[in-house]
Amino acid sequence: MAAVAALWRRARDYMKTKEFREYLMSTHFWGPVANWGLPLAAFKDMNAPPDIISGRMTTALIFYSMAFMRFAYRVQPRNLLLMACHGTNVVAQSVQAGRYLIHYYGGGTTAAPAAPTVTAATATTTTATTCDPEEAGSGQPAVNLGL
Repeated sequence: MAAVAALWRRARDYMKTKEFREYLMSTHFWGPVANWGLPLAAFKDMNAPPDIISGRMTTALIFYSMAFMRFAYRVQPRNLLLMACHGTNVVAQSVQAGRYLIHYYGGGTTAAPAAPTVTAATATTTTATTCDPEEAGSGQPAVNLGL
């Protein structure tokens, strides 16, 4: 318990320093704070149906975050908060990409009931029974598919 109290005291003392206040007023802090909207939105969308996922946008966000993860590590001083944000976004977007692939390419969609087929014989029969007498000569059969 003494170690936790010492750690808490050290963190509190650091927050009172000028260095910490300057960090809070820098782009090294506010840039990542603003960027956290991307992974938070992706995590929120995990409860939404997968048919709203854009495959192109998800792929772009994965590569964007991978590039900026490298940037956040390479820039001096290292921006670990930005790197954590983009790492989280890569994970969240990868989960969304998996949902997209399963939904559209992995059999995740349920098979829609087959639409009734219209053949020439049924179209002719239907035309004779469902067309108005005025439309009978228009050449446009009125087919009732039961939808």
